[in-house]
Amino acid sequence: MQTPLSPEQQLNTIKKAAWRLLPLMVASYLVAYIDRSNVSFAALTMNKDIGLSAYWYGWGAGIFFIGYALCEVPSNMVLQRTSARLWIARIMVTWGVISAAMALVQGPTSFLVLRFMLGVAEAGFFPGILFYLTRWFPAMWRARAIAILYLAVPVSNAVASVISSAILEMNGTLGLRGWQWVFILEALPAILLAFGVLRWMTERPAEASWLTRAERDWLEGEIAAERSLTQAHGVRGLWRAVGDTRVLLLTAIYTTGVTASYGVVFFMPQIVKGLGLSNLATGLVTAIPYVFGTISLVLWGISSDRRNERRWHLIVSTGLVAVGLGLAGLTSHSYWAVVAMALAAIGIYGSRPSFWPIPSTILTGAEAAIGLAFINSIGNLGGYVGPLVVGTIKDKTGSFEMALYFLSACALLSTIISLAAVRSTRNPVDAAGGAGGRDGRARPSPAGVLDGGPQAALRSGPEHM
Repeated sequence: MQTPLSPEQQLNTIKKAAWRLLPLMVASYLVAYIDRSNVSFAALTMNKDIGLSAYWYGWGAGIFFIGYALCEVPSNMVLQRTSARLWIARIMVTWGVISAAMALVQGPTSFLVLRFMLGVAEAGFFPGILFYLTRWFPAMWRARAIAILYLAVPVSNAVASVISSAILEMNGTLGLRGWQWVFILEALPAILLAFGVLRWMTERPAEASWLTRAERDWLEGEIAAERSLTQAHGVRGLWRAVGDTRVLLLTAIYTTGVTASYGVVFFMPQIVKGLGLSNLATGLVTAIPYVFGTISLVLWGISSDRRNERRWHLIVSTGLVAVGLGLAGLTSHSYWAVVAMALAAIGIYGSRPSFWPIPSTILTGAEAAIGLAFINSIGNLGGYVGPLVVGTIKDKTGSFEMALYFLSACALLSTIISLAAVRSTRNPVDAAGGAGGRDGRARPSPAGVLDGGPQAALRSGPEHM
């Protein structure tokens, strides 16, 4: 029998896994997010070149998520039954090729078709990564792992804001428009990183030659114990994974939140550009809210894990989004709108490490693969609704003010659903860790919508990672 690892050895094992796996995963997700959202900067000159109105641009920005939603669950079913490493690498090569092909668009039809195909190509990547994390990080460390992964989102927006605006200045190089260079150059990293995924992403702890035997056994044992507990008390059956009330409520929370966030992401450069800035200055100013979002993401994830608390971290963060977007609407014609959108970004990115640990407390194995894909695919339909509504309102009113109020209302609805989910439980505890008492230990409690489910019985982990 293996000698049990001390708390310090356990923490060192998690650190080894984090340093080995997370940098590559963050880089890959960063590139994915750039390739799906760089159209927001290309649009500064592309829309005029190919004759796109705000309405058609909104359609094209959002139709990505239709293809994404249609193929998300099937993609994750393949991933769960085959190899996460091979399937994720395949996804990356496919979306890289199609993202580069966006340089060929010539009008609304080709723009819509390629955006749809880009969504089909990327489907399964993010929930696949989340499913992969459940194989490596026990619940007590999962929010921090997800927070680190989600660093890719605000960082990608900040980086893309600066890089994309600079690439636009290549207009005329080799006979190509600046926006064409945006798509071509920013697609290459996805294809290159796919080879890194094949080389460095180990399928599961038991196969990790870079861990000691004792470390592999301990990590496999922790994951197996959680899986058994979740199987005993969580959702069982693939179809029940998408019909369970808790899964549906989580889907509703995520959908309304995503509607608000993508409505901002795809139009923020145009909102900032409306203040009279150059393309380069627009990129620099647009990056500001995402810098605050990055800081929020890290601090929110650490706070959520240390306190073994998810639900109120989620509720407060979605509330900040509603307030920030409402204030952005009130100040949409001044630089105060940038400050308001920074407040919204704090809430948007603070909500992610609070939200994503929750599904794995009621789903495991194949149910987790399907359930995570379902929540993400339906939720990302908000990425279709948000840009479409914002584009329509902008065309009809000539301003983004009413559109920002709409997005604020979506974030407020996400907050209300979260509050209702909490109140619907008899004795709710915190997700993915349980309700921490004064001694910091989790307390078992009946499973609820936003509670910890079976994971509430698990002990609290070390405070630092």
